Amino acid sequence: MQTVTIFLALVLGLGLGVLLGVLWARSRPAHVEALGQGMVDQAEVMQGLDRLSDQMQALEHARAVWQGQFAQQVDDMRHTTDTLRQETRSLSTALRKPQVRGRWGEMHLRRAVELAGLVDRCDFSEQVRLEDGALRPDLVVQLVGGRQVVVDAKVPLDAYLDATGASDDDERAAHLLRHARQLRTHVDALSAKAYWRSLPQTPEFVVLFVPAESFLAAALETDNSLLEHAATRQIVLATPTTLIALLRTVAQGWTHEAIAEQAREIHHLGRELHARLGTMSGHLDAVGRSLNAAVGHYNSTVASMESRVLVAARRFSDLSVTDEELPGPRTVELRAVPRRAAGDSDAEDPTVAL
Repeated sequence: MQTVTIFLALVLGLGLGVLLGVLWARSRPAHVEALGQGMVDQAEVMQGLDRLSDQMQALEHARAVWQGQFAQQVDDMRHTTDTLRQETRSLSTALRKPQVRGRWGEMHLRRAVELAGLVDRCDFSEQVRLEDGALRPDLVVQLVGGRQVVVDAKVPLDAYLDATGASDDDERAAHLLRHARQLRTHVDALSAKAYWRSLPQTPEFVVLFVPAESFLAAALETDNSLLEHAATRQIVLATPTTLIALLRTVAQGWTHEAIAEQAREIHHLGRELHARLGTMSGHLDAVGRSLNAAVGHYNSTVASMESRVLVAARRFSDLSVTDEELPGPRTVELRAVPRRAAGDSDAEDPTVAL
């Protein structure tokens, strides 16, 4: 019984082995093909990884270059900021000195005058001394008709400069409030000088030149009635923009005055030419009358010569003194030649012709 069982097991094992062998033999080509396809796919993946690695290296290089350039730009910006901060600090320190601040304001004032085109068309004087030097406006602009406008460029800036260096908003607001008060006080002091009393041809107002728009804007933010306060005291607050517009109006006035002066000169020359033409016409008329009289006298002389002189002279021929005939002079006749006057087809101008 055990032998039969063992035999059946061997037969079953042999059949199973044969079956597995057949199945393995059939599956081997597909396995080899799949293995080859896998190697091809692996090669493509490796190529893709190589390209990706190259791109990553290029990106890394570009990032390093960009980072270097960015660092250089940041360094340049830091250097520029430091330089600007230092120059701003130096300017702020310099503007705290009244003399430097005055020259700076005068420089901006002259620049505004030049931009307005007043150098060629308008006379202006700088640092004019009035009343034995007690008053000295920065600029006196000559207007049409002999009028003058006084411009002052002395503006207090200490409080404004303190506000620009404030560390917090409250401190800045306090300095700006002080800046507005200083400007208001300067308006009152300038009004008290009354430049128009020393310059009779000056309108009863003075232009207070503020060299920068921000200076006046900061004061108006704190004191919005500053303009009205200045106007009631005959003071006109002017920034570079408004002053250039004002002075351009003056320049236009000078241009129109020059045109009017030329028109007056043309009118004067026309009247003078008309008078001279009248005088010349009188002289020509006198010449015509003299010519007429001269012709009359000439003809009278010829007639007298014919009747008195030549008659006796021709008797020499009768006495055989000479054979030549003595010719007599001819008289001159005056006749009127009609000539039409210019611009008048009907009028005739009688012109005397010989």
